[in-house]
Formats: sequence, structure tokens, C-alpha cells
Amino acid sequence: MTASTLKHLLLLIGLISLLGNTPAGKQKKSAPAARPNIIFILVDDMGWGDLGVFWQKQRMQANNPSEPWQFTPSLDEMAQNGAMLTNHYCAAPVCAPSRASLMLGVSQGHANIRNNQFDKELQDTYTMSSVLRRAGYSTNLVGKWGLQGADAEAPNWPAHPLNRGFDYSYAYIRHVDGHEHYPVEGIYRGKKEVWENKTNVSAGLAKSFTTDLWTAKAKDLIKQQAGKDKPFFLYLAYDVPHAVLELPTQAYPKGGGLQGGLQWLGKPGAMINTASGTPDSYIHPDYAQATYDHDKKTETPNIAWPDVYKRYATLCRRIDDGVGDILHLLKDLNIDQNTIVVFTSDNGPSIESYLKEEYEPNFFNSYGPFDGIKRDVWEGGVRMPTLVQWPGNIAPRKVVAQPSALYDWLATFADVAQIPAPARTDGVSLLPTLTGKGQQREGLVYIEYENNGNTPKFEEFSTNHRGRKRNQMQKIRQGDFVGVRYDIKSAEDDFEIYNVVTDPQERQNLGKEAAYQKMQTMFKEKATQVRRPDPEAPRPYDLALMAAVAPPKLAPGISWSTYEGQFPWVADLSSRPATQSGTKPGIELNKLALKEGMLYQEGYIKIPKDGAYQFSMNGNGSYLLRLHNALILDRSFPDRPKLKLPISTTVNLKAGYHPFKIYYHHTDNSKPNLEWTWQAEGLAEQPIPLTAYFHAAEK
Repeated sequence: MTASTLKHLLLLIGLISLLGNTPAGKQKKSAPAARPNIIFILVDDMGWGDLGVFWQKQRMQANNPSEPWQFTPSLDEMAQNGAMLTNHYCAAPVCAPSRASLMLGVSQGHANIRNNQFDKELQDTYTMSSVLRRAGYSTNLVGKWGLQGADAEAPNWPAHPLNRGFDYSYAYIRHVDGHEHYPVEGIYRGKKEVWENKTNVSAGLAKSFTTDLWTAKAKDLIKQQAGKDKPFFLYLAYDVPHAVLELPTQAYPKGGGLQGGLQWLGKPGAMINTASGTPDSYIHPDYAQATYDHDKKTETPNIAWPDVYKRYATLCRRIDDGVGDILHLLKDLNIDQNTIVVFTSDNGPSIESYLKEEYEPNFFNSYGPFDGIKRDVWEGGVRMPTLVQWPGNIAPRKVVAQPSALYDWLATFADVAQIPAPARTDGVSLLPTLTGKGQQREGLVYIEYENNGNTPKFEEFSTNHRGRKRNQMQKIRQGDFVGVRYDIKSAEDDFEIYNVVTDPQERQNLGKEAAYQKMQTMFKEKATQVRRPDPEAPRPYDLALMAAVAPPKLAPGISWSTYEGQFPWVADLSSRPATQSGTKPGIELNKLALKEGMLYQEGYIKIPKDGAYQFSMNGNGSYLLRLHNALILDRSFPDRPKLKLPISTTVNLKAGYHPFKIYYHHTDNSKPNLEWTWQAEGLAEQPIPLTAYFHAAEK
């Protein structure tokens, strides 16, 4: 049996046995309120394999002294009481773009922050926080931000959290500040700044280890907001176990919840109850004396874990303690039944260390049964350890294998909050899969990234990945298969194709096999249909022609439907019954009786020849145009624009049929109006002729 096969077998057996044999916590029978509180916990650089229930327990059960393991008991319990998402992907294999996609609800094909654009201003549009605030939630950020816009002086950053939908923020605003876990002492990276809203509060944070600080502040906010008229949203963004690997001052306080665990004291110099003792000093006792078989020889004595790995395991355990403390608090406050909690990571495990001692994630196999680390689009760099708990709504010990992505959470939380998601989001609600109620829409896992490094040469990695030059990279998940491209030179480069269900390590490239050439074509075409170029993050495939489709049986004209009512923005109402529907020759709206609401149109536009087409739209409402899954024209934010001004863009298109969707929001008593024109070489700007519109014919 090969090492890869053994890993995969252990993975399957372990997930079933570990979840099936441990008793779940008792589930209360009381019905939750209509809109639950939402807590989203995001950690920094924790791998799929770092959690006990995902991978470390299997290492422990194998009991190989050359393969050390760590413990995450609170997160394991969270898995027992809720769902494990075993095929959940981050948006990008590094923090800033991944977190931007999370907030915006769009893939890296549409996010305005890509590659390594740290501190870049997050786009001024709908965000997870602004959507939930509109739904009636109080919105709170605690932890790491890094999306503020670097060109302005503090605290007037254009994309300060308070300018992107948060009511309250207690955070490291700058990206680099998250690389130091003691803001006052600045042990390894210098002093840093913590901002409460727009006030620098760092001076009072002596000996405040940030993991403890964020947990204590999160608990304080939860206590303040529990039981209020408004539900709350808390985005808790930890800055560990990132590479500085600094240690806490002392053991985690005993107990947890309302009376125990970490507590917010609010006194300068003693802000939290662990702000005493010696910074960067405490190693968890489970690891302080740990040894391992360093040379894989039973005849030689085991040696102590290197200090850097004791530190890493202690940091992961500190996160685990904090999550357990917060979950305990929810029970103490009797709001656990009415709070959905999500735990995940921003990208795969890092190879970085800011200490003198080097760190490598192969000590614990933090990437699990996969290859790749942070900055790789191999599974280990982008598949995240993800847990969701919502007692009474999500069954205990549930394993969700359906692929999903970080940018699905905006649509999911909009669904939870009973408000339609903005139509510009790329994600889909995961609520049907999580709760077992309703029909799950098909989602999209799409990742693009550029890095000038190489995949590590770890002996655990398949030989086809070791030392691979990264440069421009791309990944698409379709069912059980992924298409991967490294060091991309052009849009014509072949994808490597892997079945990541039977081959999670991505060892056997199917991309050259005759049986997979249709899939090869599909990946190449889809890569042109799900994204738009960003001039600040150029790609070698930016100018590729968007592929046409072989449509079903078509008839002239387009399909339309209306949704009467008040909606907060250009919304995705695809799951709702329409007020009226039908077909018509083109996109004209003024013949439709719609006083207020949404109008949705879809069909196919026939492109006469290959080329660059400039599309323009103008209308008296807010609107959005997609071709395939690509966001082409977006005038959805702010909603209800004061001026009627055209917007335009150029798209490179293959000749043939291209599916389109138009979302239009009308909010006054005037006649709805929308115009769509095109222009190309040899084609003067003009309204798109009716002969170019088609819709799927009735069966």
C-alpha cells in the first residue's frame, strides 16, 4: 500500500470513526428565534490537518513516535455538536485576498484585492457586515483587518471597518500589525497599534497577548449584546498561529464562559485577566516535555520537540481554548440554540518563522493528507478546516463533503438573516446543505493567485509537486475533480486534472489522458467565463476570448420575471416565486407594469464573430449584468443612483451563444427603463438588435 493510499484510507476511516464514536452534547428542544446571532471565527495560517478531528487524532491513533501530534479538544467537540465541511476552500492561498473575498462575497475572479495586495482599500460595495447591518444586526469586528487602504493617514483610512458596514471595531487595522502578538512589548516585530473604532488604545495593553485579547473582547461584546432586540454578528479574526509564534503569558484561566476563562477587565495595564506574568513564556504542559523519534530509528532514544513546534502547538491550543470558552459563554447566556458559529482558516499552513529557529508544517503534517502550503493552490494550501455549529438546526456529527468556498458565507448569512443576497455575490447559501432543508444551489470554487516562490520539497509530497515553480496559478473545482495550472504562460496552457476524492494528494494527473479531453476543454472554457481581469493584478490569460456555449434548443427573445415588493438592493431572488413572468423580444422594460421591485431577465446573446465587444448600459434604476458567471457591468451599489449615467466595459468574446443575466431594481413610479448597446470592430455603437436575443425554448 502506498503512503498516499494509506493516508486516504486513514482519512476516510478516521472521519467516520472519530465522529461516530464520541457522544454529542445534548440537544435542547426549544425552537430558535427567527434570526440567530452569527459568530464567524477566522484564524490565520491554520491548516486542514491541524485539527484533531480532521487529522491529528488519526496520527495519535497510529501512535507512530516519528509522527508527533497535537490536540484541539474544544474544536473536536464543536465538530461533534455540528458539521464538518471537509471540502471547504479558502478564496486565495494568502490572507489579504482571501479575507477580501470573504467580506465581499466574491471569488478572486471579481475581488478588487488579489495576489499580495496587503492593506489595499476594500472595494466600497456590499460587504458581509453591511448586508447584515441592513438586515437588522449589530455588526462587530474583533481582531485582524488589513483591508483599510494604505494611502491615508490613521485613523482616516477609506476602508476602515466602520466604513465597510461594521458598527464596532476593536482590531489591528494594518496588515503588518498582525505579525506581532504583543502590541505594547513588540517582542519580535516592534510595537503595534490596536484601534477601538477610530481611537488608538494600544497604550493600555501591556502584557496583552492578542489571542487572549481578542477572545476576552469577543466575550465582553457577546455579554453586552446577548438578549437585545437586535441579533448580533461578530467577526472574530485571530492573528495566530501566524509566523511570529509568540507564546502567552500564562496558562489559560480555569473554567470558561460567564464566570471563568478569559475575562475583560477594562483597566489600562490590566486590560484582561492574563495581562500579567512574563510575555512569550508559556508552553502548554501537553507539549512542554513532548518527545519524538527524530531519526525514525527505534534503537536510538527519542528527543524533545524543537521549541518552535512546542510554540506552534501551544498557539493552536490557545485558539482551541478560546473557541471553547466562547461556546461555553453562549450556553451560560442561554443563546447557544440561537447562535450559528463558524470556524475556519484564511489559507493553508505557513513555512514562515520570525524566530531564529525555522518552522516547517511537515512536523505535524498541518496540510493533512494533501500536498501544498500557504501560497500554493494544491489542496493543502487552499482546503480549510471548517466547522459549523447551530444546535437544533444543524445535526450533530454531520459531515458535509460537498465543495464550498469562503465567499459562500455572505450569501449563507443573508439567508440566515432572511434577507436576499446582493446579486453581485458569487457565493451561494450553504443553509440547505447544513440544515437538510431546501434545495442546495450549485456553487463555484475558483482560485487564482501569483507568487514567485516554489512548492516545498517535503518528502511527504508527491514528486510531481516538490519544488514546483508557482508564478501564475489557477484552480477550479468541478464535482470530484479539480483543474490546476502552475506557472501559467498563456490561456492555452493545459490544466492538470485530478480526482481529489480518490486522489486527495493530487498525484495522478489525468489531464493528458484521452478520456479527460472534454474535461480539459471544459476547464479551459470555464476559466474564461468566471472572472474579469484586474489591471493591478495582470494575468497571462486576461485577453483570452470568453468561450461560447452549445445552448439547448432556443427560441427568439428573452425570458423575464418580476418580483414586486421592497428590496434593499439589486438582489438575487432566484429561490423565490415570481410575481409575473414571460418572454419578450428584447430587454425593453417600459411595457412592464412594475411600480417597485426586481426585474430579472435571462437568455443568450449571439455574438457574430470573435472579437472585443464594448458593452454599455444605461437605465433609471440599479442594475447588474453577468455573462456566464462573469460580472460584466455592475451599477448595483449604491442602490437608487441619483443620476442616469451609462457604464461600459470591453469583453473579448468567441463567436456564438453566451448566456446572460440582467438584474434590475426599480424603486419609483416612473416607467422602468434600461438600454443595452454594443460596439466592435466594424460594428458602430448601437442597441443590440432583437435578432441577437434568444432564450431556452419550452420542452
